[in-house]
Amino acid sequence: MISGNDFYKVMCAMVPLYFAMLVAYSSVKWWKIFTPEQCSGINRFVAVFAVPVLSFHFISQNNPYQMDTKFILADTFSKLLVLVLLSVWAVFFNGGLDWLITLFSVATLPNTLVMGIPLLKAMYGDFTQSLMVQLVVLQCIIWYTLLLILFEYRAATLLIQTQFPGKTAASISKIELDNDVISLDGRDPLHTESEVESNGRIRVRIRKSTSSAADSVNTPRPSNLSNAEIFSVNTFGGGGGYRSGPSPQYCMSGYASSDAYSLQPTPRQSNFNNNELDQLEMMNAANTNNSNTPVSVWSRSPVGRLFRHPSPVFSGVKMLWDSSPSSVKFSNTHHEEEEEEEERQGSSTNNHVVVALAAAGKEISFRDSTKVQIPEETDTKGAEISQEMPHALVMLRLILIVVGRKLSRNPNTYSSVLGVLWSLISFKWNIGMPSLVKYSIKIISDAGLGMAMFSLGLFMALQPRIIACGTKRATIGMVIRFLCGPIIMSAASVAVGLRGVKLHAAIVQAALPQGIVPFVFAREYGLHPDILSTGVIFGMLVSLPVTLLYYICMGL
Repeated sequence: MISGNDFYKVMCAMVPLYFAMLVAYSSVKWWKIFTPEQCSGINRFVAVFAVPVLSFHFISQNNPYQMDTKFILADTFSKLLVLVLLSVWAVFFNGGLDWLITLFSVATLPNTLVMGIPLLKAMYGDFTQSLMVQLVVLQCIIWYTLLLILFEYRAATLLIQTQFPGKTAASISKIELDNDVISLDGRDPLHTESEVESNGRIRVRIRKSTSSAADSVNTPRPSNLSNAEIFSVNTFGGGGGYRSGPSPQYCMSGYASSDAYSLQPTPRQSNFNNNELDQLEMMNAANTNNSNTPVSVWSRSPVGRLFRHPSPVFSGVKMLWDSSPSSVKFSNTHHEEEEEEEERQGSSTNNHVVVALAAAGKEISFRDSTKVQIPEETDTKGAEISQEMPHALVMLRLILIVVGRKLSRNPNTYSSVLGVLWSLISFKWNIGMPSLVKYSIKIISDAGLGMAMFSLGLFMALQPRIIACGTKRATIGMVIRFLCGPIIMSAASVAVGLRGVKLHAAIVQAALPQGIVPFVFAREYGLHPDILSTGVIFGMLVSLPVTLLYYICMGL
């Protein structure tokens, strides 16, 4: 039975966290104390220092030789069960990879570090801190990495489908990336170059626009974002993740496990202009006039600039890629002047792609700002040719490279690994941390929890709407987060033999609000960020009464 004193302890642990969030929200929304630029500095500190140091502080104090095997197995089995069920649904019931990633994030990845440790410690005692830290380690090292792999696989698939539609992709034997290509998420301007070998195999090279200035008429300006910032959280894009925007927007920290936000302008667009398009069209027209000269393809990745290579895909086709398209429009040649006029007057967010079929005299125009959809290639009999992909080893190598590069630029990766290494050494040989180092870390980690909640309040205040995805999707997301997640966790816990207080702690932990890291990834890759944003904001508001309800019901 839950006593009044127990309830008071829980409130003493949670009210200060919500107070920090409320102060931050009020200081931006109503009092106008902080400007967006000042919010950026605060959130940058939280992302780079406060939360990583807080993670290191908790992890380094946890004894890795006394891990609770049943608790870890229960958490692992629950996540694997969700992943298997969603995979079956995606494969056999046409659920799709996009929804698999989103639903897995919503159902299994709560905000354990910031909310779980203080809440469970107040409810069930100090021993739960060690349990929560163990889950934090697994989240940072295993589950967030798995989530990042899924996102990168999706981004790589979209890139292949965009640049090599139909059966052409199956001929790719190797994909190389320049050293400055960190991710395929579309936040940096990228373009691909392909080379057909004598045996018919294709070698592809992925480059950043800024790494090959000599190939273009004008040098595109580099992005004004470092690896610490990502895109606007005010305007949610679609699934492709290929975005551009000329105006400063509210942005969030891109550090994968920081649970914090930052505010920076969106990347500036390339200064690639319409004159270049005209020059390239003239050159392609000259090529088509000579029937003995093979037609070259001028193309551009959805977020990069133009490049030139022999077409391995179409014969007698001129391709002109620009920005990120999704809709398809067919037009006859007498509309050519109208299309050129649209090129000169079109907005920066609706740059388009023109694929001119020289032989047929047709023009296909793709328009959108987020996702690329390629028209189905057809054979001579009119039958559709399905999209093929490169060999599994080629894709695996590509994904592992970009995931490794992205993790290497995440400060929480280093804090988690260093924390585990130090705890292994410290508890193995009973070595204490030097006082100078210990108190230097402590002074920042003590501020980490409050600053993380303060940063979350700033993020909430900068959003135009609390429920960004609509009432129906928000309701479904809350049901998955606060009902389905705890049910699956309780079933997995009972299956591995978890009982008593630890079972209660596992269920309450599964009912914590949505983790912020999945939203960071969702925004970077343009995959349902509105749903994850609603889960973070609205979930924080309803999580306290929901977790208290679970706590009271299990204490009866």
